[in-house]
Amino acid sequence: MHAKDILIEGYSRIREEVHAVVEGLGPDDLNARPADDANSVAWLVWHLTRVQDDHVADAFGLDQVWLAQEWEKRFGLKLPRHDTGYGHTSAKVAKVRVDSADLLTGYYDDVHEQTLGALRGLSAKDLEQIVDENWDPPVTLGVRLVSVLSDDLQHVGQAAYVRGLLQSAAA
Repeated sequence: MHAKDILIEGYSRIREEVHAVVEGLGPDDLNARPADDANSVAWLVWHLTRVQDDHVADAFGLDQVWLAQEWEKRFGLKLPRHDTGYGHTSAKVAKVRVDSADLLTGYYDDVHEQTLGALRGLSAKDLEQIVDENWDPPVTLGVRLVSVLSDDLQHVGQAAYVRGLLQSAAA
């Protein structure tokens, strides 16, 4: 198995988990925060998708799906256009509200397709390319892709935990 195939498998698991975590949730559960400063399922899924969109687009020299496919307008959030959720305060987390799971999965699916397209064209040599010199050591494409994969899986796991909290409180 080639490295790109492993990455494709990993990113495909994010997609499976994103769909599973929002399946059957209405707006109240998607936007519920189990505590005043906690993140909602909607925020977590939006954020992990924004991070993947932003970082993969930057690493491959692509346009962000958020802007190019006008997901920014469909979400209608009162946040800066390039906001990914990084460093959000509780007040900013509260601004990320959605009316349906379909909005979240639609955006995620479009980002996923762009990510897969980029990954399919990779060679092993490409993974060694430096994509960010702001770190010591500089970040390679391979490291950036694994970092996004790890971050996204953590956030979708957090969203599953929040979902479980909400469901157990309703029982």
